[in-house]
Amino acid sequence: MFRRFENLLKPTEAPTQSEPPAGLLAFFWHFAKQARWLFITLFVIELFVALLDAAVPWFIGRIVTLVSTITPDEFLGKTWPFMIGMALVLLIARPGIVFARYLITNQAISGPFTNLIRWQSHWHVVRQSWAFFQNDFAGRISNRVMQTGGAVRQTLVSGITAMWYVMVYGTTAVVLAASADFWLTVPILLWFAAYISLLTYFVPRMRDRSKKGSEARSAVMGRIVDSYTNILTVKLFARARDEDNYVRDAIDNHTRVFLASQRLMTVFGTVLAVLNGLLITGAGGLAIVLWRNGAVEIGAIAMVLPLTFQLTNISRQIAIQIADIFEDIGVVQEGMMSIAVPLQLTDHPNSKPLAVHEGRIAFENLRFGYGRNAPARTEDGHLHPSAVLDGFSLTIKPGERVGLIGRSGAGKSTVVNLLLRFFDLEGGRILIDGQDISLATQESLRSQISVVTQDTSLLHRSIRANIRYGRRAASEEEVVRAARQAHADEFIHQLEDWRGNTGYDAHVGERGVKLSGGQRQRIAIARVILKNAPILVLDEATSALDSEVEAAIQTSLDTLMGGKTVIAIAHRLSTIARMDRLVVLDQGHIVEQGSHDELLALNGHYASLWKRQSGGFIDVDEDETARVTAAE
Repeated sequence: MFRRFENLLKPTEAPTQSEPPAGLLAFFWHFAKQARWLFITLFVIELFVALLDAAVPWFIGRIVTLVSTITPDEFLGKTWPFMIGMALVLLIARPGIVFARYLITNQAISGPFTNLIRWQSHWHVVRQSWAFFQNDFAGRISNRVMQTGGAVRQTLVSGITAMWYVMVYGTTAVVLAASADFWLTVPILLWFAAYISLLTYFVPRMRDRSKKGSEARSAVMGRIVDSYTNILTVKLFARARDEDNYVRDAIDNHTRVFLASQRLMTVFGTVLAVLNGLLITGAGGLAIVLWRNGAVEIGAIAMVLPLTFQLTNISRQIAIQIADIFEDIGVVQEGMMSIAVPLQLTDHPNSKPLAVHEGRIAFENLRFGYGRNAPARTEDGHLHPSAVLDGFSLTIKPGERVGLIGRSGAGKSTVVNLLLRFFDLEGGRILIDGQDISLATQESLRSQISVVTQDTSLLHRSIRANIRYGRRAASEEEVVRAARQAHADEFIHQLEDWRGNTGYDAHVGERGVKLSGGQRQRIAIARVILKNAPILVLDEATSALDSEVEAAIQTSLDTLMGGKTVIAIAHRLSTIARMDRLVVLDQGHIVEQGSHDELLALNGHYASLWKRQSGGFIDVDEDETARVTAAE
C-alpha cells in the first residue's frame, strides 16, 4: 500500500512543462498542476477531518444532555445506538481518514513532489548560460534550488490543511451553536471577524519580512560557500579574520532581519491570545446565561466550551502555520530569483543538430560587446572600451592549426567563447562547414568541439568518471588508453582517496583539489582525447605543466591535433610557434597573420611581443577580458 502511493509521482522524469513562470501564483500552479489530483484528494480529505473533529464537541454535549435526563438503569438501553455510532466515528472513521491524509501528505507528496520541484528547477537552471552562473554564487543558486522544493510543497499542504480546516471547522461550529440557540453564534461570528482582520493586517507584513529573511539567509549561505570554495586562497593570504568579518556581516544582518520578523510574530500571538480568551469567556458566559433562563439545555454549555476551546487551539496552530507559510513563501520568492528566470541563451525554434564533416570555420564580420549597446568605435577610430570585437573575420581551413595571439584585451578568449556560443553575437555570423551555429542546437555544437582550458576543474568524482566525461560510452580500455596518451596513467595508479579507493576509482575532491595543477591538466587532456571531436580548442592547455611534463605530452598533443581543426591560445611559444598559421589580434580585429617566421620578418606586433618574451612567455597578462567582462 505504501509503495503504491509513493509511486504515484515520478520526480525525475524529463519535464514536459515550459520553464517556470515569474509570477508567484503562476509559479506555484506550474508545479501544483502536475500533482493536482493529489491536492484535490487532500482537499476532500481535510473536509472530512474537519467535520469529524467538529463532531467531538457535539458528542460531548449530547452525552451530557443524555446523562442529565436519563436514569442510569435506562441509559444503555435507550442510548446504545448513539453510543455505537459515536464509537464507530471515533475508533474507525476518524483514524481511517487521518490515515488517508498521511498517505497523501507523507507518502505521495512529501518526498516525491518536493524532489519533482527540485529536479525540474535544476533541469532548468543547469541549462542557463555560462554568464548566468558567473553573476551569482554557486552555493546560493544550489541553496535556492534545494530549499524552494520543500517550501512550495509545505506552502501548498499547509494552505490546504490549515485554511480549509479552520473554515470548515468554524462553519460547523456556527451551525452546531445555532442548533442550540442562535445567540450562541454571536461570539463565534465576532471572533471570526476579528480573526480575519488580524490576519489581514499581519499577514502582508509577515510575507515581506519573511522574504527579506530568506534573502539574508541565502546571502549567509553564499558567503560561507564562497569562503570554503576558495579556502586555498584564504590560507595562502592568511585572511581567515577577513573571512570572519565577511561572514559575520551577513550573519548579523540575517539576525536583525529575523528578529524583526519574530517581533511581529510575538505581537500577533499576544493579540490572538487575547482574542481567543474573549471567545471562550464570551461564548461560555453567554451559554450559562441562556441555560439559567431556560433557553438551552445543560448540554449546550458542554458543547460550546470544548467547541470554542478547540477553535482557539486551531487558531493558534493556524497562526504558527501562517508564519511558516509566509516564511516558506519568502523562500519561494527568493528562490524564484534563480529558478523563474528565462533561459538567456536558447536554441532557435528551427535549430538542427550540427553535422561536421570537414571542420571548416568561418568568422564573418563579428561584432560583440557583451550587450552593452555602446558604439563599436570611438570618434578617433579606436575600439570602444565596452566593445571587444568589431568587424572580425577569419576563415580556418579544415585540419588547419591556427594560433591566436595578442595582448590582454585583444579578444582572443572572446572569439573562442563565441565559437562555443556562450554568448549570442551582436552582429555577423559564425559558420562551421557552411552551417550557421546560431541555427544549430547548443549541445550538438559543443559536442563537436573539444576544449582544454588553462583553469581546469574536475568533477568531485572518480578519475575514471572524469575521463569518461569525454565520452560516456567509452570502454575501460579506451579510458586507460586515453590516460596513457596524456601521460596520466603513470600517476593515477599511485592515487588513493580518503575512502580507500585507489587508482582509477580514487575521487579527486571538489574541483580536483586532491591533484596538482599538472595532474588535473593531464586528466583534462585525457578527457579530450577520449572525446575525439573534429574541432579542438587549446586555451593555455599546457600552462600548468612544467617543461619536462610538457615535452613528454607534446607528442600526445600532436597526435590529438592530427586531422582536426585547431584553435590555440597560448603565451608559451613552444605551443604557438608550431601552428600552421598565427593570427595576431589587436583592439578586436586582426592586424597580422602568417607563420612564425613570416611574422618575425614583418617586424610588427608579433615581433614586438616576441622581443618582450622571457623564457618562452609573452610578457603580458592572460587574456581575461572575456571572463572579467562577463562577470561584471
